[in-house]
Amino acid sequence: MARMRIAQLANFIGPASGGMKTAVAALGSGYAAAGVERLLVVPGPVDAVSETAAGTVVQLRAPKVGGGYRLIVEPWRVIDALEEFGPTSVEVNDKSTLLPVARWARRRGVGSLLFSHERLDDMLAMRTGMDTGAKVSIGLWNRVLVRSFDAIVVTSRYARREFSAVASAVGTPVVQVPLGVDLETFRPASPAAPVEDDGPLRLVHVGRLSREKSPHLAVATAVELHRRGVPVVLDVYGTGPHLDELEEIATGAPVVFHGHVAGRAELAARIAAADVALSVCPGETFGLAVLEALACGTPVVTARTGGASELVDAASGAWGDADPASLADAVLRVASRPVTERRTAARQRAELFPWADAVDTMLGVHAQVSRPLAVAASR
Repeated sequence: MARMRIAQLANFIGPASGGMKTAVAALGSGYAAAGVERLLVVPGPVDAVSETAAGTVVQLRAPKVGGGYRLIVEPWRVIDALEEFGPTSVEVNDKSTLLPVARWARRRGVGSLLFSHERLDDMLAMRTGMDTGAKVSIGLWNRVLVRSFDAIVVTSRYARREFSAVASAVGTPVVQVPLGVDLETFRPASPAAPVEDDGPLRLVHVGRLSREKSPHLAVATAVELHRRGVPVVLDVYGTGPHLDELEEIATGAPVVFHGHVAGRAELAARIAAADVALSVCPGETFGLAVLEALACGTPVVTARTGGASELVDAASGAWGDADPASLADAVLRVASRPVTERRTAARQRAELFPWADAVDTMLGVHAQVSRPLAVAASR
């Protein structure tokens, strides 16, 4: 494994990409711990190079393209960094401007894999409201992607369905690799500070307050419970462009918007204090927020569709249709279970997803596609 040289390329970085940044960082640290030489290329405000315990980080100057995101629009600069590093494989966490890197890798005999963090067809449809047109356009683009990379990595059965047919047609493997969760940081409340089973039903939602993450549905679920006369409080953690809309939806209901919480340990403590977590986006390909809540011993209600629903079982949470009434029913089903039972089941479910398993599987994928670049072979 020590001879592998993996380059991770993470583009379109911004405030809503926390899940992707967490995944890239966790996998990269795992690669380095396994003895792999690792390069990470990311966009940023200025050019910079730094050495870390997890490998070299190359930051390339990139413009903001809306919503605080930065996007590398000069892929040849990424290629320059790759030529200098000499990877045996590249892991591309971007479906747009970094496609030339895949073409470079094929010309140079370097293995390439695309890590698909979201389903573009459903996500674009959710953002634009143009379901059919979006899916046709993305379907055509996916045909290009599966021909460009040696392997496609997805995180759920839901995500796999986007590529299954087009990848099979050209013989490109699609590998399902569930992500992991930091089981040390995200953990239940200590026995010395137990969560009491009294007072209002405490709900929590963590995530970017933008339409593609469906915070509107989470808030509307709390409003529906309040309308039914259920004593309830929803704590919302996160920032985003649609806060004003959410505050309007929540008018008169006990919904508290806390903004961004600095520090993962503090966020974990607040999640652990809730009775039920709402992670209800029907277009989520995986849902790290789901695993983080489960790891805190907080059962999760999800939408019935999407990758997040695959993380929850009948003991650790519940599913509902993507509408407030159905999700409110799911919340009440979870809340009716004994507290210790549902919290224990949530933690046990999260323990099935350690980051070590994801790292091992990804290293196997890299080993399968790796072909040494001449620069790397000479070192």
